[in-house]
Amino acid sequence: MQAREKRLKRELNARAQKFAVGAPVNAKKIADRKTKAHVRYAEELTDQAVTDAALHEKWLLPSTPGAIVAEGMERTYRFQQSDIAKAVDVNAARKAFDLDLPHLGPYTVDFTPNGRDLLIGGRKGHVAMVKWGSYHLITEVQLRETVRDVKFLHNGQFFAAAQKKYTYIYDKRGVEIHCLKDHMHVHRLEFLPHHFLLASVGEQGILRYQDTSHGAIVAQFRTKLGSCDVMRQNPHNAIVHLGHSNGTVTLWSPNMGHPLVKMLTHRGPVRSLAVDGNGRYMATAGADSQVKVWDLRTYKEVHAYFSAVPAVHVDISQRGMLAVGYGGHVQVWDQALSGPKQASPYLTHQFTRGRVVRDFGFCPYDDALGVGHSGGVSNPIL
Repeated sequence: MQAREKRLKRELNARAQKFAVGAPVNAKKIADRKTKAHVRYAEELTDQAVTDAALHEKWLLPSTPGAIVAEGMERTYRFQQSDIAKAVDVNAARKAFDLDLPHLGPYTVDFTPNGRDLLIGGRKGHVAMVKWGSYHLITEVQLRETVRDVKFLHNGQFFAAAQKKYTYIYDKRGVEIHCLKDHMHVHRLEFLPHHFLLASVGEQGILRYQDTSHGAIVAQFRTKLGSCDVMRQNPHNAIVHLGHSNGTVTLWSPNMGHPLVKMLTHRGPVRSLAVDGNGRYMATAGADSQVKVWDLRTYKEVHAYFSAVPAVHVDISQRGMLAVGYGGHVQVWDQALSGPKQASPYLTHQFTRGRVVRDFGFCPYDDALGVGHSGGVSNPIL
């Protein structure tokens, strides 16, 4: 019994090492009694928090995420999706699907915050909501108008669609709820879930924030940098990042009428950008065929990767995987944000029959990749 307790204690200590921040403070060297008591109490709280985190990880996260591992001289980026589907188990193979819609694309995609539903919007007006995992169709509607972007609101009950002139709100049945006439000629939408704010930017170069709880415009700012079609939010602090045609990225908050930060990232227009879940790193893709990783704490470049042609979209998963799309290719880079620069991608997938990538996104809590292209929607196995 004592040997078992010692073994469990060693295992718990090993798990707790990665949650510990910094070295413990030696309170014996502190002369003042009151300060010594405060330091000891803080150290006890820190030790308890580390122990609780280790226990929660043990019971709530019993298995490590899977990955494709190559043997010998093989390289994972050379594996084809057909070969991967034959080697994985049944549950993993079910995640691979290809929705063929060649006449209604290209498609944009979006996931609910919990990763249960998938929303797709075709350029020619086709909008559909699908239950992720089971691929059960929830709703499907033909708007008969150009759709530039689609975005879920706080849950899967409502979604917004940036159409030819105005932005509209629909419910999960595809019924129109609101017409937002203040949001005209919108190219990109973002929803801030903790603030219930719908942000938009488009042809006029005006960034607008609309409160979806009472329907009023809370802020709108002229970027003074022309038309804008690149916008993402920082999930950590809800700061909106805009990419412009002069190669700059500006950071905006509804409380300030001017950019919080203005960064020169590329020698040409910014095509796409993404921010990781911790708010530490930002990836940008420019017309100069460069994909760069930036540290948002210092606003300095960390890595720069070269793409064969200018990338049209980038995204970062919850595990820190970086996906880059250009032409008919999608590359997935593992551990590309921090640490040493990666020499080769983790996976590469090429679409056939002339399909061109338009948009993609990682599914929350799953790291599956939903890709919208000119021929429909696909989900390669990662």
